[in-house]
Amino acid sequence: MYKVYECSPSVTAHTKAYMTINSFEGGGDGGAPAKCDNRYYSDDTPVVALSTGWYEGGSRCLKNVTVRAPSGRSVEAMVVDECDSSVGCGKDEDYQPPCANNVVDASKAVWKALGVPPRDWGDLDITWSDA
Repeated sequence: MYKVYECSPSVTAHTKAYMTINSFEGGGDGGAPAKCDNRYYSDDTPVVALSTGWYEGGSRCLKNVTVRAPSGRSVEAMVVDECDSSVGCGKDEDYQPPCANNVVDASKAVWKALGVPPRDWGDLDITWSDA
């Protein structure tokens, strides 16, 4: 049994989060099209999915957030999807377990913009805020 969450930590000017990598392309590891607009996005586009609580029922859809790496580099990325913390393991989630409540699931473009070497892509402690 997996832990599930309906809420996330409060959003501040420097909200602590755990960044993971995801492909939002058709046939990518993200599964279904983005929840905000039912589209797929190129890995070269800076987009993110937020944990259920931060996604706020879609209120952040198609809005930008600022993602900051420990190095101090930052990038603006558009919220296009929910990293569902309340369900998982189904077809729409590409059979992946539920997200934790503090995840920013980011495209390769976000990782590149933050200057993270590809060998280190996957998991990174970051901060983020509404742009």
